[in-house]
Order: sequence, then C-alpha cells, then structure tokens
Amino acid sequence: MSEKEGEQGPKSTFSTYMAEGDQLYHKGDYLKAIDSYTTALILKPDDKNCLVARSRCYVKIGDPENALRDAEASLKEDKEFFKGLYQKAEALYTMGDFEFSLVFYHRGHKLRPELQGFRLGIQKAQEAINNSVGSPSSVKLENKGDLSVWKSDEIKKSLAKGQKGPSKERRLHAQKTPKTERTAKQLLGELYSDREYLEKLLKDEDLVKGRTSGGERLHDLILSCISYLDTRTEFWQQQKPIYAHQRDRKLSQQQRKHSRQNTMSDATHYLLTNLDQLDTGCPQETLKRANEVLKVVQGWTEEAFPNKREVLGNLHSCIGNALIDLGDMDKALTHHYKDLELATQSNQIDPKSRALDNIGRVYARIGNFQKAVDAWEEKVPLVQDGLERAWLFHEIGRCYLELKQHGKAQQYGSKSLTAANEIGDEKWQLNANVLIAQAELERGNLEYCISHFESALDKAAVLQDDPAKKAIQKALCEAKERATK
Repeated sequence: MSEKEGEQGPKSTFSTYMAEGDQLYHKGDYLKAIDSYTTALILKPDDKNCLVARSRCYVKIGDPENALRDAEASLKEDKEFFKGLYQKAEALYTMGDFEFSLVFYHRGHKLRPELQGFRLGIQKAQEAINNSVGSPSSVKLENKGDLSVWKSDEIKKSLAKGQKGPSKERRLHAQKTPKTERTAKQLLGELYSDREYLEKLLKDEDLVKGRTSGGERLHDLILSCISYLDTRTEFWQQQKPIYAHQRDRKLSQQQRKHSRQNTMSDATHYLLTNLDQLDTGCPQETLKRANEVLKVVQGWTEEAFPNKREVLGNLHSCIGNALIDLGDMDKALTHHYKDLELATQSNQIDPKSRALDNIGRVYARIGNFQKAVDAWEEKVPLVQDGLERAWLFHEIGRCYLELKQHGKAQQYGSKSLTAANEIGDEKWQLNANVLIAQAELERGNLEYCISHFESALDKAAVLQDDPAKKAIQKALCEAKERATK
C-alpha cells in the first residue's frame, strides 16, 4: 500500500488486500504484509482472520506485544475461535510467558484436538518451562544459603511497620555472597565488569552527590543501572538457571541414558523447527515440507523417540488435508487411513477421532455418503465435547438426508439439536432445526416441518444471518403452501 493510498483510504476490496497480505507473508516480506492487512482492517475492522494474519506477521518481526493485541482482538466476539487461541499462545510464547502460552495451547487443543499446531505448542511450551525451572523430580531444594539478610534487626523492624524490606541500595549490598556473585558473573558475562565499575562509582561520595545535565541525581542513575543488570541476571537465570547447568552435568554422567535423551532432544528440536512451519496456507508448500519431515521421522527408532507413531500420524493427517485442498481425494484417503492405523496401534483416542473425522469429510466431499456415515458413526463414542457432538450429529444427519433415509436424518437432527441446546450454541440450533425440518418435509410431517423452520428462522434473526433468513423464509413458504393443499 502506497503512502498516497493510505492518505486517501483503501481503493480496493477487503479480499484483495487480504490476498495481497497472504502472498507477502509467504514471501517473507512481513512488514509489507502488515501494511496490507492493516488496510484490509480499515474496511473490516473486526475481521478475526485478518487480525490473526497480522498477529502472525508481528510474531515474525519480533513484536509480540502487538501480536498479542491482535490475537486478543480476534477473540473478542468468539472466545473459542481456535485460530485466535493458537495465535495468542504463540504471542505469549514469543514473549517468554511459557506458562500462560501452555494454558492457551491446551485450551485450543481441547476445542480442536485434530490440529497438530496445538499439540506441538504444548510440547514446546512444556520443554521451555522445563528448561527454565527444570523437572521437579530432578531438582532438590535445600534450606542452605545466605539468609542473614532476613535476620537483621533493621529488616525485622521495617517489616513490623508494614514496609516491604530493605531499600534498593541496601538490598544490592546485602544479597552479595560469594555464591551469588559467581552466579551473576556466569550469567552477565562481559557485563559483570560494568556492574563492578558502577558499584565503585556508588562508593564515591562526592560523585554521587552530583546531577546530570537533565537534573537527575547521579546516585539514582547509578542505582537504576545496577538494578537493570540485576533484573537481567534474574531473567537469564530463569531462562537457564545455574542449578539447571549443574543438573545437566550430573545427568551427563549416566552415559547411556544421556545419549538417548540427547537423541530425543535433537529430534524434538527438529520437529518443533519444521512442523511449526507446516501451516503455510499454501497446500503445495505444506505437502512438500510434510513429506520431507515424514521421510526423516520414518528413519528414527521408537527407542530413541517414543512418540514416533504419534508424530507420524500427525504428518499423515497434515499431508491428507493438504491433498484434500489440492483435490486429490484418493491419495488423501490413503494418508488419513494411515493416520487411523497408527492411532489404533497406539490406542490413542484423540488421533483416532481426528482420523475418522477426516475420512468422513473426504467421503462426504466425493459423494460417498454411506462410507462417510460409517466413519463418523465410529467416531461418535470418542467425542465428549458438546460443540463437536452437535456438528458431528448434524453431518451424519445430512448424509442420511442425501441417502433418502429421512427417518435417520430426523433422528440425528434431533441429537444435534439436543447437543446444541446443552451448550447454548445458537448457530448449531439453527442448523439442526433446518435439518429436522427438511427431514420432516420429506416424511410428509408438515406440521413438525413448519414448526422447526419457524424455530430456525428465529435463530437466524438473533444471529442477524440475512442469507439464512431468506433461504428459510422461502422454504417455510413452500412448506405452508403444501400444507394448505
């Protein structure tokens, strides 16, 4: 978008700017992509997909704060928008807030367990947390160390008065012990000499009484610099604590175990680096990358990487979905059935549910409704989430409607409506009522047909879905005409 265009306002359509942004993103030109998405948002300020796309760009350029802001904006109207949840988790992860990112990866995974992005996010967030604080089983806390600072009468008195403790200057000196100094030296590296120099300046009584040209006291300026370095020390210690280094050295003595852990760590790093890049938005590129990773993972042993089958299943699922987008349904089925086979071998519920879901989708797309029903009915006992049940029952009912089995279509429509009512989802209440009405129309039960079309029309009005309202009104008029004959 040119500067002149920005001043005069957008001259093209929302979809054009979105497509332009997507193209620039895939080329790696993230700043220009942000400009395009920003222009698109002028036309549709609350478009959640565009907000997520711009958030993704902000992550790429190292601006997690704006990334988080866009991700949260995409969730404003729909707290369960899975793309927004994923992007919020990614932004938090980039900010180093691993615990909260893990919360949102888990939340997204619960809503959409078939998406590998959430599964990988959980894995990398857990690994980052372990790198920060170590595994609880491998860290032994001891009550030794320099606690003398908390024994002083002055601090006891200040705490008794409701104060927070020693002043910043006293705290800087009181906490210095040989052990903490060694820690600071290891973490600060070359900056440690700067900290020592600042402490020497602090002891120069004549110097610290002076002021800068801006009027700031040198004493306060030096203290703030030392405080900043101490904050950095604490931050780096959280990223890789000293005791974590000590723990790693102890573990390295167990040669065989250590070798196996290193192999798995390398494999995990490879996966996190490559699988995170699979969701390119371009099915050809996704297919190419996924096949490359698949060949590598197939060469690993299950002893070195216990999660091999789960990862292979994710890859086959990813390849299958890319092939669906490319229209190659036969090959897509091959990969989704491979995903199902691996999930069955591992006795894993979520991957099996995902595979059956995708197999049903492919069969429905190619018009083989009976096989779609077979796959989806096998999936039914595996589904616990109310929203997924509402969707699944509706899709099975639609297939039965296509198969002219109107009684079963009505039964699954009722099941979908019950599930939608339980979670209070008006969109699926609308869809389920339409399905029941269509089934009852074919069965000749015009009274029930009209009743459900009217319920669906009420929901369309609440949702302000004008296209749905027009379609339902037309069907309702036709049903009433048949009833009067």
